[in-house]
Amino acid sequence: MLEIGTGSAYQAVVLAELGAQVYTIERQKKLYETNKQFTFLKKYHSIKFFYGDGFEGLPTYGPFDKVIITAAAPEVPLKLIEQLKPGGMMVIPLGAGDVQQMLRITKLENGSLKEEVFDRFSFVPMLEGKK
Repeated sequence: MLEIGTGSAYQAVVLAELGAQVYTIERQKKLYETNKQFTFLKKYHSIKFFYGDGFEGLPTYGPFDKVIITAAAPEVPLKLIEQLKPGGMMVIPLGAGDVQQMLRITKLENGSLKEEVFDRFSFVPMLEGKK
């Protein structure tokens, strides 16, 4: 599973406890470094931490069964769709502004996409680049 936006790593830990192999990207260097030094997180060997731009994903490690984005994206990042396995799913809060639509995208075996729209939520914006 690819997680975009590590933050405090709470969600990565929950996913690891559920049995997922988690690849998580954080764009803020200070937060990334803090997580790498946090002793509690060292016991979760199934979590792989990366410093980078979430819009780029991790093409070297893909394709992924699941992609979860933890920030509001103004549009669906095509590079992340490319890193999704056929049959895989992405969950993304989509839209600019204060409120976004939660979207689940399934990449079908023929490469086409199935989109399902869920309720409205409010997330911090997904930003490009590294900080």
